[in-house]
Amino acid sequence: MDLPVDFKEKYRRLLGENEADALFASFDTPPVKGFRLNPLKPDYKDVAVSLAHPLDHVADGYAGQVHGHTLEHQAGYVYSQDPSAMYVAAVTNPQPGERVLDLCAAPGGKTTQLAGMMANQGVLVSNEINAKRARVLVENVERTGARNVVVLNERPDHLAKELPGYFDKIVVDAPCSGEGMFRKDPAAVRYWHADYPAECARRQHEILCSAMTLLRPGGQLVYSTCTFAPEEDEQVVAWLMREYGLTVVPLKRYPGMDAGRPDFADGEATLTGTVRMMTHHFAGEGQFVAKLQDPRPAEPVVAKRPRRAKKKKGRKVSGQPNKEQRQLWTAFQQETLPNFNVTSADLYVSGTYLYLYRHEWPALSGLTYQRPGLLLGTFKKNRFEPSYALALAIRPEEVAHALEVSADQWAAYVSGQVLALDEEHPAGWTLLTCEGKPFAFGKVVGRTVKNFFPKALRFTVN
Repeated sequence: MDLPVDFKEKYRRLLGENEADALFASFDTPPVKGFRLNPLKPDYKDVAVSLAHPLDHVADGYAGQVHGHTLEHQAGYVYSQDPSAMYVAAVTNPQPGERVLDLCAAPGGKTTQLAGMMANQGVLVSNEINAKRARVLVENVERTGARNVVVLNERPDHLAKELPGYFDKIVVDAPCSGEGMFRKDPAAVRYWHADYPAECARRQHEILCSAMTLLRPGGQLVYSTCTFAPEEDEQVVAWLMREYGLTVVPLKRYPGMDAGRPDFADGEATLTGTVRMMTHHFAGEGQFVAKLQDPRPAEPVVAKRPRRAKKKKGRKVSGQPNKEQRQLWTAFQQETLPNFNVTSADLYVSGTYLYLYRHEWPALSGLTYQRPGLLLGTFKKNRFEPSYALALAIRPEEVAHALEVSADQWAAYVSGQVLALDEEHPAGWTLLTCEGKPFAFGKVVGRTVKNFFPKALRFTVN
């Protein structure tokens, strides 16, 4: 790889000649692939992983490659993710019932991993400032089947004004100079220049100031980057310690992981409790991770109650469903989802869309969102139509009717075809499963299943 001269000189100075040359050589080796199994799915451990081996540093993580045009991927049972990146959510260790924020979340690897660990309890706010990337984030969250994730499209400083002191744990996987991604994304090399890490560090300080406003007293902040630059790693952590009195929570290091370098930040000894994953030592891309504890005494969180949002240009008023909408939803729920536990207090309407939005979650008014909870479906003329996201979030025991189809029928359905049935099946909405894995809703009419697989997501199985 043709690396910038300034980059080589910098790391020869920081690491020494031999160590730096080993780092540079690692950029010419193939990128390491990894994936996780999704504990939110029924019987998820039954997924075949015979061509992969488990990772020591993260539960349900494997080294190996998965493909998008498979049942396991489409139904959300597997998620492709770099092995190094998986360690960020693992050390965050969110507990069911906590309030967790993933502040710079797209494309969703850490969010989906955090959601799996929270077991649909508590609330996970996943934020992405870039609207296009936020839509990708929504797609990945929906495939995971999480019920407790709110996806926002907000500036960190504005979010801090709306929800100060709300979150128990915050993950900031900060935008960075991307040195650890040179092997995976050679385009990152073209953006790098000698002053780039310092420029990124200034932006990281701004984001972290907002994060500290959002963190409740006594909460924990997990900071990570995919760069090797001390300006963005140890020096940023040292700044957090000086500015906010945070303390480093020492992280367990697995084989190949390196300790943070005190000599990179004025000799701050506790930085050895942070972790560096270097591409010439660890089987993954470059990553830096630090876990920090807020020393302030914990205080009760008082969040704004959800309230009716003000009408914005191009968007209908959002809030509780009206009488007609409640009747349509109730009729659908009783007929199709008799064991799906959702009360009227946990429903939220935005335009014609109905969401599962727990009443104890934070208020959305004043915030720009992409996904205010789990999308249940859409109100249409005199009827309610369930969403694809709902099909991926429910279990067969929660529905009135489920229909097991063959692998060939699954392939036909995800390509947009209507399915023909060999025998009678109860008419109406039914959850389609293949190999026991829920993958979509279909509507049975006679001896056919009308296709409701999203047109934008259809694909042909090779």
